[in-house]
Amino acid sequence: MLIQSKEHQDYIKNIKREKYTVIFTRIVILIAFFGLWEIAGRLKWIDPFLTSTPSKMFNSFKQIYAEGTLFSHIFVTCFETIIGFLLGTLLGAFIAILLWWSDFVSKVLDPYLIVLNALPKVALAPIIIFWVGNGIKAIIVIALLISIVVTIISILNGFREVDKDKIKLLKTFGASKLQILINLIIPASTGAFISALKINVGLSWVGVIMGEFLVAREGLGFLIIFGGQISQLDMVMMSIVILSILAYFMYEAVAFFERKVVHKNK
Repeated sequence: MLIQSKEHQDYIKNIKREKYTVIFTRIVILIAFFGLWEIAGRLKWIDPFLTSTPSKMFNSFKQIYAEGTLFSHIFVTCFETIIGFLLGTLLGAFIAILLWWSDFVSKVLDPYLIVLNALPKVALAPIIIFWVGNGIKAIIVIALLISIVVTIISILNGFREVDKDKIKLLKTFGASKLQILINLIIPASTGAFISALKINVGLSWVGVIMGEFLVAREGLGFLIIFGGQISQLDMVMMSIVILSILAYFMYEAVAFFERKVVHKNK
């Protein structure tokens, strides 16, 4: 049985205390923000029609929930986001591996990647709608296009930052390119891969919501557009709050995956 010293026990306690203090402070700030928002709306410090208030958003939430469509909208948006996120990550990682594998192809395609990364993907949305149709497919493709280029660039840069001396050492021992990739490049680029995942969380939500703005008949993006069209800004703000919560949980899922991977590697 491992016996911990008093100093180590105190250190662990301080770490836990700091963690709980951070969580508590976050909750207090959130409650204070919504409380101040509600008070400002009731006292007319701000225009409650333009900014809504937490109580009005809650009433809008209850109304849409009573209609029985709220969770359908949430499910559709989550499904599209997760599919776009997974496709963007997997295809981006695969293409990054192909570019690392061939220096010639990488040098040829580098300027095209830079141009595609700078290009506003939303500008391609009308073309995508004509190509794949008006529906979920178009939304997923838009989310994919927004995230895939960043994924390729992030992971490829991670591959290129691996110590060249280690690569030469493995080649000296007769390792094949596939063995170098599996045993050195990918494990050493875990940080770049995790970073790409975190970036993709936000980009996937952006892509899906932009797609829903254009073609959807259901989903949180549709609720935002519909609420704006009928001047129900309470519905708009409620949808934005729900999106924020969902995006936070998705980010925390990636952070949990990161902790597991880092702990495993250690």
